[in-house]
Amino acid sequence: MSLQRPVDYEQNRLLALRQLNLLDTPPSESFDRITRMASQLFAVPIAAVSLTDSDRQWFKSRVGVEHWEIPRYKACCGEVADTSELLLIPDLQASPFYRDSFLASSGIRFYAGAPLLTRDGYGLGAMCILDTVPRELSEQQLAMLQDLAAMVMSQIELQYAYGRVDPLTGLPNRSQLGEDLQDLARDRHGQTAFAVFTELVDVAGMLSLQRVMGPTYLDELSRAASQGLTASMTPGSYLYHVGQCQYVHLLTDTSEPEAMLQATWLREVMLSLTPREAAAVMVRPAIGIAPFTFGNDSAADVLRMAHSACHDARSTDLGAGVYSREQDIRMQRQFRLLADFHAALEQPGQLHLHYQPRINLANGRCIGAEALIRWNHPELGAIPPAEFIPVVEQTRFARPLTRWVLQTAIRQASDWNTQGLDLRISVNVSGANLQEDDFASRLLEGMDEAMLPGSAIELELTESALVGKGATAARQLAAISAAGVEIAIDDFGTGYSSLAYLQSIPAQVVKIDRSFVARIDHEWRSMRLVKSMINMAQELGYRVVAEGVETVESLETLRNLGCNEVQGYLLSRPLSARAFENWLDARNQSDDTDAQP
Repeated sequence: MSLQRPVDYEQNRLLALRQLNLLDTPPSESFDRITRMASQLFAVPIAAVSLTDSDRQWFKSRVGVEHWEIPRYKACCGEVADTSELLLIPDLQASPFYRDSFLASSGIRFYAGAPLLTRDGYGLGAMCILDTVPRELSEQQLAMLQDLAAMVMSQIELQYAYGRVDPLTGLPNRSQLGEDLQDLARDRHGQTAFAVFTELVDVAGMLSLQRVMGPTYLDELSRAASQGLTASMTPGSYLYHVGQCQYVHLLTDTSEPEAMLQATWLREVMLSLTPREAAAVMVRPAIGIAPFTFGNDSAADVLRMAHSACHDARSTDLGAGVYSREQDIRMQRQFRLLADFHAALEQPGQLHLHYQPRINLANGRCIGAEALIRWNHPELGAIPPAEFIPVVEQTRFARPLTRWVLQTAIRQASDWNTQGLDLRISVNVSGANLQEDDFASRLLEGMDEAMLPGSAIELELTESALVGKGATAARQLAAISAAGVEIAIDDFGTGYSSLAYLQSIPAQVVKIDRSFVARIDHEWRSMRLVKSMINMAQELGYRVVAEGVETVESLETLRNLGCNEVQGYLLSRPLSARAFENWLDARNQSDDTDAQP
């Protein structure tokens, strides 16, 4: 008897019903007037405003019946709520479905109900009329019943209007913005408008202001801003308070350049409205402009796009900017990657390691490989490491990621060790890992379980990860080095300008960043700089590895400069474990195995 709905329709419908705070509330004369009118207009003994709960029909108003609720099972009003359609049953006893219902067993023969629909299309229940004798209704009478249902919803919305206005500023709130966008879409369908999102203070600024100025300061600021923004409104604009110190203007009948001019002007207005001059430096308004089309963009999307533009505007000198779809797509993709990364860590097959060979320049032998993570997303395909690693490293997934890489690298090192291959796998580690009290012990325990010597694993850390990380990091590094695991300083030359840290860090290897290596065959300054790095590092007892070797000229230059080891696309791209083994076999079987690379 019910219309097929989305799986979450009932859940959302019940949520909408409960948000109205109507269930189990005292009688209301405003609703009782409508039910009395219905009883008199249709000359029926029973009329009711019935709300469909999860397992019952509850009457907000009723005429001609004593009880406040009946079971939902086979309740006519339940079908009205489920289908959002008018329901007419001339005789319940003649209905195969309803003749054994609660109403029919109570002596009810006739039922007619019009749906009580929210603006989002959720059926709350019905405006219904009932009789103890069978009867029919004309089309005009059915339309009249629907009008009464609309009157009930108007009354519900009027009572709920207290939740549509922000009590602090007196401005319409986010809920009202959503409703107004729906109303405007009916009158202006297909027309372009602009949502102007104004944020007085960012999240960090709010926390600082609350701490320094007290919790009431933001209230003062919000009230002052609402007054200033209200006074600045232009014809055809609508203003809403959508969050703490956050406002949205809807601008109609304007162009993008005009919207931008108004946004910059509004920003100047906001800069002049600080309630207390002592905190003026903390108030940094930013304004984002989002073009949208009435009827095509939902209220949620309009608000999100405008907020996104506001967020981007904070990084500009002007402090105001127009929504960028490209930037928004990038941000949404980053958010999705973060949301999906936990599953990638847990589900086999998404993450895997590739290995880029490292070659000893003195004898041409492959002495090991750098482990480089790859992510094959089940829907998005291959995700470049440069895209997801910087994002992941800023979250709680940084440590689990390193843990996964180390465990995988140890298993691979154990496999190669069993095959008799004397190789060292280099693994990149973040500074956050060095803050873990058990990082060194877990690493060494894993190597012990795999029966690996310390020389089988090398840890690569950037200069910023190595310097100034405190006593915990120093203990981890000391324990790791004592076990024979070598430490490599990755991206050497791109971090700290002071070289004093080289005296205190227990590292054995320096890896010169590819940005220096890429230019040594055609820029003499780069060549001299790399030469100085190699000489200095070797004099301090480090082995030197050059990354990013892509040309024969660069390779020969590094050989002449005395560099110890190299890696790069000239020698091999990163390879899967099986491809690496094949590459190594082919290299070992060639006639010039011991020749220079």
